[in-house]
Amino acid sequence: MIPSLGHGLAVLQLYFVAQFSLQRVFYILSVLIATYPLFKLHLNQLREPRQPRETAWLRSIHTMVYRAFGAENEHPDYPPEAESLGPDLARKFCRDLEQLYHLLGINNNSTQLFPEPHTILCTPRLDCLFCTNNGHPPTLRRHRDPQKIDLLDENFRWTKAILFVAYCARCQAEYYPDRITYRPGSGATHSRLQRLECNAAFLRVSKHGIWMDRRIALAQENMVLHLHSGWSSFAEWLNATIGAEPHVTTRQSQRLYFEHFARRLLIAHGLEHTFTVAAHSDARTLAESVRNAIGRDGGIVAGSMDHGCIRCTHLKRYASDLIAEGIVLDANQAGVIDAPADPVQSENPPTIPSDMPSGLPSLPEQQVRQPGTARGYTRLATMDGKNIPHRKCAVSTCTGPLVNYKNGRFCKDHLGMHNICGIIPCGRPLHSDEAVTCALESHREWHQKYLNRFSRLSFPGVQRVIRRQTQQQDETGTSSGPTLQADLPALDGVAGKDVIHTFRAGSTYCLQTVQWSCGCPIGWGKCYRSESSPQVLGILNRIWENFPESRPSFLAYDDACNLLRHIVTQDPNSPWFNVTKLIVDAWHYIGHQASDILCRIWCNPAPANGSQPDLIIVQVDENGRTHKTRAFNTETAEQLNSWLTSYEAQLRQMSNVNYDFVVHVLMLLYKELVEKRMAKKNEALSDEFWQQVDSTD
Repeated sequence: MIPSLGHGLAVLQLYFVAQFSLQRVFYILSVLIATYPLFKLHLNQLREPRQPRETAWLRSIHTMVYRAFGAENEHPDYPPEAESLGPDLARKFCRDLEQLYHLLGINNNSTQLFPEPHTILCTPRLDCLFCTNNGHPPTLRRHRDPQKIDLLDENFRWTKAILFVAYCARCQAEYYPDRITYRPGSGATHSRLQRLECNAAFLRVSKHGIWMDRRIALAQENMVLHLHSGWSSFAEWLNATIGAEPHVTTRQSQRLYFEHFARRLLIAHGLEHTFTVAAHSDARTLAESVRNAIGRDGGIVAGSMDHGCIRCTHLKRYASDLIAEGIVLDANQAGVIDAPADPVQSENPPTIPSDMPSGLPSLPEQQVRQPGTARGYTRLATMDGKNIPHRKCAVSTCTGPLVNYKNGRFCKDHLGMHNICGIIPCGRPLHSDEAVTCALESHREWHQKYLNRFSRLSFPGVQRVIRRQTQQQDETGTSSGPTLQADLPALDGVAGKDVIHTFRAGSTYCLQTVQWSCGCPIGWGKCYRSESSPQVLGILNRIWENFPESRPSFLAYDDACNLLRHIVTQDPNSPWFNVTKLIVDAWHYIGHQASDILCRIWCNPAPANGSQPDLIIVQVDENGRTHKTRAFNTETAEQLNSWLTSYEAQLRQMSNVNYDFVVHVLMLLYKELVEKRMAKKNEALSDEFWQQVDSTD
């Protein structure tokens, strides 16, 4: 039976009272619809002989109906009932369940009493954002006719939706569900700009009328974080899950990624109200504009300078604190806590060589607390490089992006080199349009051998290389094992491995990451040619350029000794020497200490003589004995780099814009992951900690 309005009115009059709000009535009816599968199981059980009239299925329905009639489901602003009417009405309701299902047309063929409404996409704003008025700001008008679009809703179903665009009659700004386009000046020659609605519920992923619910983007975010998914794999997963057309393309998946994370990054950096981009820009333009706004070739992680937890922020300690705790200090300046047995540790204190940089003091001095001063706190950051490059111009000294990332070799400035010989510095024109060398036979032969060497490897070829290298090592008496070498012939008196050419695009050297010792990332940068001290120092300066007061007390880095030597030589007054102490992380210090006096003394990660009490804590074992141990984890940079390895294959194939954007995203996600873990373990800094920081006792 198809229910009519008369049937509905009869149900309302017989089973409900005027004291109920409409919300409460609809909720009870929705519970009735939801319980119909249980009622079918009840009827099916009654078909068997000797079954109770009230089965467990029916009792479950009664329980749910009684709860639905409860006053707690009433609208919070609705006047409370003078007396409880729910139990009596629920009893009557349950007695006539079968008749109710029949009157409302709820059966095997149709259980949709409330059809799904049309999905309407429109701006959440009511007034113009740009126009001002002494009274009321200009209201928004409907712009053009509504447009039918395809929407992937929160249930991963394709539905037809209706898109409405609003506009301001005064300034002609257009208001879409996910963006606002406007003309920045009064003249007609100005190009329109666009501001993002950062809290938009729907995102456009194609100019051909394809939109997606924001919760689809949240699903993509979780897949990126937990399953290391790329754009194409997410599109394939969506298509397999939905099982219906239109199919989601990789380009639409990429656009969804950029639209969603552009808003996440802008909110994190506090730029959601000031960021603009060309109106209706494509995905690459949007990603490039966001990248330029928050950091090109590196940047900081939003909110990281204000981070603090018990694993990266400790109370300031002094040598007197160690002595009071019963620690016996070592007189050896090079002694290190928790280091493996090393004969160097037992030697006499080292002498200072004459070639030591003049900016360094003779020896690190003990820290003495001045009476009446606040205790303060100390923080340790770690830094390391990870070999995750992206392609760049083939000219070794150039850092420009490629014009063509598919098969190009040069940036815009060096695009003319595409027509000359790839052997540097030949400069002759190419012998044919498809060639990369000139007509010289030696250059053509060397290029062919280069192609043979760097073509796709085969297993027999790898075995042949290993046998050849093993034979050479047997003849020379070395035993370093097989290595990947460019076994190329010499050219014009230059060794094969030293020949400079532009046969393929170059690549950056490494990704440099900086984080607090708890793992929370602070910032990142790129080294283009090598992980040299000047480039590393430049990355540090850019990260802390606007946060000079947030510099860490200690910075752990695997090449801290050479970085310290460079800083002292170039600028003895650098804050990285006067404010921050550079130390080598505990893992790499093992290889440094026997060969570098500067490293052994000034970059010791946990000096046993107590010259850096902040790096040492005292632990008591089960037997009541005290032990010295390192206060901070200096290996968190290695742990972050290990996490980034899962994204290496994707990042290597990206353009410089996409690379920067994705690294910004990954750093944001990793920071949130660390902070969730910190909150779960209750590792935030307490009020008692800050009281001790300000204490003068």
